[in-house]
Amino acid sequence: MKLRILTLFIVFTQLQAFAYKLTAYLPEHNPTGTAVIVCPGGSYFWLDKDIEGVQVAQWLCQNGIAAFVLEYSHGGWAAYAYRIRAKGRTFPAGFNDLQRAMHEICAKAKEYAINPLQVGCMGFSAGGHLVMHYAEQTAGQPYAPLFVAPMYPVVSMTASCTHKRSRRGLLGEHHKRSMRDSLSLENHVPDNCPPVFLMNCNDDPVVHFHNSELLDSALTAHSIAHQYEHYLTGGHGFGATDSLTTAEARQWKPRFLAWVKNIINDRK
Repeated sequence: MKLRILTLFIVFTQLQAFAYKLTAYLPEHNPTGTAVIVCPGGSYFWLDKDIEGVQVAQWLCQNGIAAFVLEYSHGGWAAYAYRIRAKGRTFPAGFNDLQRAMHEICAKAKEYAINPLQVGCMGFSAGGHLVMHYAEQTAGQPYAPLFVAPMYPVVSMTASCTHKRSRRGLLGEHHKRSMRDSLSLENHVPDNCPPVFLMNCNDDPVVHFHNSELLDSALTAHSIAHQYEHYLTGGHGFGATDSLTTAEARQWKPRFLAWVKNIINDRK
């Protein structure tokens, strides 16, 4: 009986891990026409749908920005706990989900009352890796994001600061070493990369802050317009929830809003 329950649990969690879902949060007051696809973190094994999803979307809506929380394919709790091979949920499944979301949002731009040319991506932790990788790979293409915001992101898959759990969630237990380099964001910044808003904290206990420093250096080397918010305190996994971080790290929210406003104004 216990074995049957365990089997059902594993099957259920794995199905959940491969269920594309896009939830729209539209501003009721003073819409700006700008939209952001929000990708929660979770080491590519699970998703923090509330703090790094719903609560971020609600905050964006309060500031006139339409938000779309993407539940993208990931390894799943069972794959993490039991080291099950999550074939079909590892790379490029999440990337394909983000691409699908961008196409879907742009196709329904009138319905959502947004400008299809003003859609950006924001991701947290592993979600930050996902959105930055998408920006790098689609730069200059019709469905590239207008801007991208990797927040306390996983960046490198090869450096000593690599977040190994995210690497395992993204690539599986067994993968070619060449895949690590191809998914190390610091090595593949294109010269036409969209503008980047990058944020992290020195005291992050989960993803080492050197990940963001590597990305910042790469963006600088390629002369990519970007704003790097580097805080001494703040931790990890706080999203847009003030009570989960420090007064210092909360500064990212007004600074992000001002940064996006400048990008939109520059396009006019």
